[in-house]
Amino acid sequence: MGCCDTPGLKPVEQALQEMLNSVSNQQAVINVDTPQALGTILANDVTSPVNVPAFDNSAMDGYAFRAADLAEKTTLTLVGTAFAGTPFEGNIPQGGCIRIMTGAPVPSSLDTVEMQENVTANGDRISFNHGIKVGQHIRRLGEDIQLGQAVLNQGKRLTPRDIPLIASLGIATLAVYHPLSVAIFSTGDELKPVGTPLAHGQIYDSNRYSLHAVLQNFNVNIIDYGIIPDDLDALRKVFNQANNEADVVITSGGVSVGEADYTKTVLDELGEIGFWKLAIKPGKPFAFGKLSHSVFFGLPGNPVSALVTLVQLAIPTMRAMAGETPAVPARFQAISQTAFKKSPGRTDFQRGIYHVNAQGQIEVASTGAQGSGVFSSMSASNCFIILEQERGAVAAGETVTIEPYDHLLQ
Repeated sequence: MGCCDTPGLKPVEQALQEMLNSVSNQQAVINVDTPQALGTILANDVTSPVNVPAFDNSAMDGYAFRAADLAEKTTLTLVGTAFAGTPFEGNIPQGGCIRIMTGAPVPSSLDTVEMQENVTANGDRISFNHGIKVGQHIRRLGEDIQLGQAVLNQGKRLTPRDIPLIASLGIATLAVYHPLSVAIFSTGDELKPVGTPLAHGQIYDSNRYSLHAVLQNFNVNIIDYGIIPDDLDALRKVFNQANNEADVVITSGGVSVGEADYTKTVLDELGEIGFWKLAIKPGKPFAFGKLSHSVFFGLPGNPVSALVTLVQLAIPTMRAMAGETPAVPARFQAISQTAFKKSPGRTDFQRGIYHVNAQGQIEVASTGAQGSGVFSSMSASNCFIILEQERGAVAAGETVTIEPYDHLLQ
């Protein structure tokens, strides 16, 4: 047990499950235009109103024909051309073929397409130089998506991969959940905004920049109250305002031992505290509670601790509040290239750099100093190295669990 570990702290997994069990999606359903839907969460399944493709069409620039016409010969007669958007409408006699472009409708009387590279054209005489497979190079009606098929499910957060899919179905508006409103502020007399000179003992407030960066990627409405001094009345006023204006209130600082009095006093007045301090490193002084109209997350003041607890604890809970279908973070086993100091007692989220070696194995190394105030360890990393609560020190060559950063931290 390390000097900073405390027996009996709530495990991270238990705390997260308790938070998830205590919240639900209360967001209103709104309609948004498809181009503006990126990052929103579907309130209904998206069901296709069309077949995709809507008709049989050519997958190649080439020639369309009846495969049976090549049973006893290798040359057909060209009778016309089909373009994407301009189908061939004429009669195609036995032994005839048409020039066809990619995406052009294949006439119903034809059943096969050959790419232009495999034919020889001599005027209207088209010779086929390779063996033919009946039905080749034709994209069939509905082979991608069928009419009435559910293509995206309720609770899906829409990505850049989803928007063109929805557009291909001709859907102009979507029913989505209204984004969460999240109030943020930092507490502490020592904090100063960036761009201002520092007096002795003062530091810049970087944590709100972490919150802004992650929450912008998370697609919420951010209400920033700035820096609140260590004053009970000022803290009570901003908590009341945030509680009335936001679905979620996130503070940074003021939750460590010796600093918690004001925040805890206000929370006791306005709501209830679920828990205070967890078996996590960095980030032990993490607080969770409920106000009369909102949910509260109290992040530690140290910058790495604040970001780790935001991503590992607050964000998954906010996903549930926003109506998003839960997702298990992608985690992999990796070979540690460096040793890691650790004492049993807390789940440790160290910062690392992983890569795949020439043998296809995942390897990971520490970014260096892992103190909760060393934010360069976050900036230089591309994954969390997750060391289990009861695990001790890790030697180089041991297997560890890594969690590559997702879009919130990329």
